[in-house]
Amino acid sequence: MKIIFMGTPDFAVAALDALHAAGHDIVCVYSQPPRPAGRGHKLQPSPVHKRAEELGLPVRHPLSLKKDAAARADFTALNADVAVVAAYGLILPQDVLDAPKHGCINIHASLLPRWRGAAPIQRAIMAGDTQSGVCIMQMEAGLDTGPVLMRGAVPITAQTTAQSLHDALAAQGASLIVDTLAKLTTLDAAAQSEEGVTYAHMLSKDDGKIDWTQSAQHIERQMRALSGWPGVWTLHAGLRLKILAAQIEKTDGTQGKAGEIIDRHLVIACGAGSLRLTSVQPENRKAMDGVSYMNGGHVNIGEVLG
Repeated sequence: MKIIFMGTPDFAVAALDALHAAGHDIVCVYSQPPRPAGRGHKLQPSPVHKRAEELGLPVRHPLSLKKDAAARADFTALNADVAVVAAYGLILPQDVLDAPKHGCINIHASLLPRWRGAAPIQRAIMAGDTQSGVCIMQMEAGLDTGPVLMRGAVPITAQTTAQSLHDALAAQGASLIVDTLAKLTTLDAAAQSEEGVTYAHMLSKDDGKIDWTQSAQHIERQMRALSGWPGVWTLHAGLRLKILAAQIEKTDGTQGKAGEIIDRHLVIACGAGSLRLTSVQPENRKAMDGVSYMNGGHVNIGEVLG
């Protein structure tokens, strides 16, 4: 098939590789423009942009398709059979959605209609979902509202982190999109249910702030979901204390005020249950284990974090 591929982050690279390996004619790759990164703030291409160049594929990175008529005309002129979209990050106007022969197909990292939107991986873990998955969806104007062509599920366990789920879903999405394109003319797209719709709103730094009145289980899920970005943190003596790793000590009951240090092993009382902080990083300092943080005189039993 003659394909336009549209993606930006690491999540999309596996699908690009799979389509290339399957022998499809990828006529162009669209990705977000290079952004400043690193200490020197030099412009860096996105992971998809970089991989496309390694594969010898042409890359375009318009700032907007919605506002750029010339960019839309260039897209249409490619005369593609289909466009495959995976975490691209730009709004696709209707004329772009309609341009390829078979339209635009999206690789979405959730079991739609649950977790439409920008951060489905993290939101699924935070909510305590027992499974996630990938939906291959025919795109339309609404936010992740299109009919589903294929889907597959992945379990979420007590050990699942955002990174491990990301990697599992990226691999599954790569496999599913190859299968979808192989059967595209015979598949019946299933309309999404109007029940069970939830939205995975974009993450912000404030999502990482711990509310100790929540249960130990809720906070532990927050840590697994946000360990990459934005990370989880609390305040001590007016300074930010990053929590790098923690274990649930108790799942229920109350042992003190929410946020109170109740044990020399840096066990913290939560709204229900308690958490032992096994690795922390004080502001402007190196990471250390929780016991070392206690023994160094940074905090004392009875102090309240947050």
